[in-house]
Amino acid sequence: MFLNSIKLNNFRNYALLEHTFGKRKTLFVGKNAQGKTNLLEAVYYLSALSSNRIKKDSELIKFKEESCIIQAQCTKNDTDVSLEVVINPPKNKVLKVNGLKKNKSQDFLRVLKVVNFSSADLMLMRGDPSNRRKWLDLAICQVYGAYYDKLQKYNKIRLQKSNFLGQNYNDDGLLDAFNTQMSIAAANIVFLRIKFLSELQKIASQKHKTVSEDEELTFYYESEVPKECNVKELSEFIYDKLCQVKNDEIRRAQCLFGPHRDDISFFINGIDARKFASQGQQRTLVLALKLAELDIIKEKVAEVPILLLDDVLAELDNVRQNYLLKAIENDTQTIITSVDTLAFDKEFLSDVEIVKISAGAIV
Repeated sequence: MFLNSIKLNNFRNYALLEHTFGKRKTLFVGKNAQGKTNLLEAVYYLSALSSNRIKKDSELIKFKEESCIIQAQCTKNDTDVSLEVVINPPKNKVLKVNGLKKNKSQDFLRVLKVVNFSSADLMLMRGDPSNRRKWLDLAICQVYGAYYDKLQKYNKIRLQKSNFLGQNYNDDGLLDAFNTQMSIAAANIVFLRIKFLSELQKIASQKHKTVSEDEELTFYYESEVPKECNVKELSEFIYDKLCQVKNDEIRRAQCLFGPHRDDISFFINGIDARKFASQGQQRTLVLALKLAELDIIKEKVAEVPILLLDDVLAELDNVRQNYLLKAIENDTQTIITSVDTLAFDKEFLSDVEIVKISAGAIV
């Protein structure tokens, strides 16, 4: 996988930007608030059809403009592919692959594979459960293309059920219909989350040991659902649980059970990393997760994803910096942002394209 070029129109602080990538490693340098992170966000959006920074697509549009466009040319399995996204609220976003409009998100998502590692990710352990769920969901989307649609379907049903509960109208028949649909959609999500985490842990634990030497990393899906069930069994369990909490949901006008409330528990040598790990331990843990994510995509989809490193090196000590840079293989296209080149040694920079960005433009 190689991203050959990108073009932005009215995206964030870019009125117009066009860039062609000449090397496997590209370093965008510039002062803060110039647009470096916005550029990586655009690349990420082409992969996930969502931002890792905001919830509403409308926030991606340049101030006072009505729409924005992200275009890219990439090479996938020795084949050139063009991608285009038009964001023009309140209309649905327009997705095109090789100039052809795609009505299904799944058809677009299967093209570009990306692993994003930003300074914000280093706070994954201390952040809200919603942050960990979002990280997990976006990672799974890179491996299982159908997961995005399953997630969208579940969230749609959950929103409809929430609106229904908020009307203070008790219709057992309609509520049961929502619970039936919700249990099926939720089971698909939970099954893939558990499966992915199990596969990821095998790789992440080894990478974690490489940096920490004697520390054992484990993590688990934190939910009331049984962990070793097929989708049908999970669906039946979730439906029964929704029936148990029905009266509480009616009383509180909220959806009280489902994957939207689950979490991930991380342990270092059996100790809860979210509560008791040091900042250095937590950063090692996240570094291991991101590198494992890179490997699992290679393994599952037989492609080398693009690695995005957004100002992350400045937040790591020398040991972790060196481990990360040495772990980047030559076949991995890596796009990095930094305020300067001080965190990189001469050997690494010798084969890096350095691009300066200022005020939403390449200078």
